[in-house]
Amino acid sequence: MQQLLNGLFLGSLYALFAIGFTLVFGILDRLNLAHPAVFAAAAFVGIELVAVGGLSIWVALPLVAVVGAVLGLIIERVAFRPLTGRPDAHFAGLISSIGLGGMFIALLLFRYGPDTRRFPVEAFPTQTFTFLGARVTVLQVAILAISIVLMVGLTWLVARTRLGRAMRAVAENPRAATVLGINVDRVTATTFALSSALGAVAGALFAMNVNSAQLGMGSAIELKGLAVIIVGGMGSLPGALVGGLVLGLAEVFAVQYIGSSWRDLVAFGLLFLLLVVRPQGLFGSRRVREV
Repeated sequence: MQQLLNGLFLGSLYALFAIGFTLVFGILDRLNLAHPAVFAAAAFVGIELVAVGGLSIWVALPLVAVVGAVLGLIIERVAFRPLTGRPDAHFAGLISSIGLGGMFIALLLFRYGPDTRRFPVEAFPTQTFTFLGARVTVLQVAILAISIVLMVGLTWLVARTRLGRAMRAVAENPRAATVLGINVDRVTATTFALSSALGAVAGALFAMNVNSAQLGMGSAIELKGLAVIIVGGMGSLPGALVGGLVLGLAEVFAVQYIGSSWRDLVAFGLLFLLLVVRPQGLFGSRRVREV
């Protein structure tokens, strides 16, 4: 039971990170590789708000989401919008987002230096309780609850709201959406802002879970985020949720029963096997893209 809960906690963070990733890909057909840099930047900003600004962690989290949304708008405006209409926009956007992400990391290095940063110990709730024989902290429960609420909220927004209908129309055909009176540029910018806000909250929660933030933390989770959205199905929000939980559980059980050195082998081996059996992922559908 302890390992099952640990896997759920870790998997929920993977899923939250991957949902931000897959939101942009699923709606705009763009792969934003500056997303891991937003993940890392949010962790450092969250620590600064708590350690230097004296804010509670729970007050700092919404501010971190706002910072992430602003970074998402910058990414869309600088790395993707200038490429609109170009035949190589997919590949060029991928490269420009890598470059912009590198600039974000360089700014973090200039501001915070290369050392690991941590939240003040007194910033965390220290209460623990026992659930079916497993030891659980209030912080872990809060992280899991926040992740689930954000993922469910985003799914509801896309499925039920006017903005969500506009997003789905843009995903189907941007030109037809324009004819219908939808402001595609505004929908695109909003999608990037939402995606990066989720990535930022995931970064802050991840730093809270392990109480450390490093410049390379985004790169470390980047491949796993891509694995999650491939396991779940490219562009699928429910798929990213399930994929994140599957990867988190696989890692935790691999560490417990085989050894920590097998952690990544098991996780990516699972990805390989799934791609062989079901190339479109658990919730994906077969389709042909123009490149």
